[in-house]
Amino acid sequence: MEHRFPRTEVEGLSLSRMIIGTNWIGGWSHRSPAADAMIKAKHSEPEAIKPMLKTFMAYGVDTIMAPFDGLPALTRAVHETEDELGKGMILVDTPIINVDDNENARREAMEKIGKSRALGAKLCLIHHSSAEQLVNKNLKQLVRLDDYTKMIRDAGLIPGLSAHMPELIVYSDLNGYDIQTYIQIYNCMGFLMQVEVETVNQIIHDAKKPVMTIKPMAAGRTTPFVGLNFSWATIRDCDMVTVGCFNENEAREDIEISLAALEHRRANIEKRASPNAHQDAFGKR
Repeated sequence: MEHRFPRTEVEGLSLSRMIIGTNWIGGWSHRSPAADAMIKAKHSEPEAIKPMLKTFMAYGVDTIMAPFDGLPALTRAVHETEDELGKGMILVDTPIINVDDNENARREAMEKIGKSRALGAKLCLIHHSSAEQLVNKNLKQLVRLDDYTKMIRDAGLIPGLSAHMPELIVYSDLNGYDIQTYIQIYNCMGFLMQVEVETVNQIIHDAKKPVMTIKPMAAGRTTPFVGLNFSWATIRDCDMVTVGCFNENEAREDIEISLAALEHRRANIEKRASPNAHQDAFGKR
C-alpha cells in the first residue's frame, strides 16, 4: 500500500510538502571538493539515482527541484522512473538565465526557459544567482522581473523565485509580481542565511504564497532528526521542505522522521551504530 505524504498547492497545482532536493545528486555538497567528487561519482548514471527516486515516490513524495539543464543523468533518471512506475513527477526547474538588459540576453533567457518546458517542468523558479542581479534595495524592487515572469507564463509554466536573499520574498509581495512560490534557505543552524533564523521565520509566515524551504540539515551540519523536526515545527501548513539525500536509505529515514514530526509521534528509526552498542546510555537493548 502506498503511503501518502501531506500535500500543498501552488496556484492550484498539488505538490508534496516534501520536495526532493538534488545537491547530493548534482555534486554540490557545501562540504568539500572531495565530497563533491564522491557525489558525482556515485550519481553519474541514471541507474544509481532511480532507487532513491522510487523510494520517495512510494511515499507520495513526487516533487523534485533542480537546475535540470545541467544535470542530464538526473533528468534521464526522472523520466525513466516515471515510465517504470507509470506515474508522473512534478519538476521544479531553477534555471540560471542571462538577465542582462539587451536583446541577445533576453533571447538566451527565453531559450533557457523553453528548455524547462521541454523537459516537462511545471514550475520555473529563476535561480537565485540570476534573480539577485535584479534587486534594487533602494527602490525595493526587482528591476525588469516582469520580463522574465512573462517569459515563464508564455512557456506555460508557473513562475517563482529562488530567494536566497530574504528581500526577494518581501519585494515580490510588496510589488505584486507574478511570483507564485519562493525558495528560501531555512535551517536551525542559520547556515547560509543572510539574516537571523527568527527573522526568516517571520518572513516565511508573512509570505503571501507558499514557501519552499531548502537546506533543512544545513548541508550536514546538523542531523536529519534535529533539522527536519525544527523545519516542520516552525513553518506553515502550506509550506514545503526540500530534502537532499545520497541514497534510498537516507531518503527512507528522512521520510520517516518527517512523517513522525508531522504526526507528533516518535520516529521509528534504528539506533546509531557504536563499537559497543550494549551501553545503558543507549536505552533499551
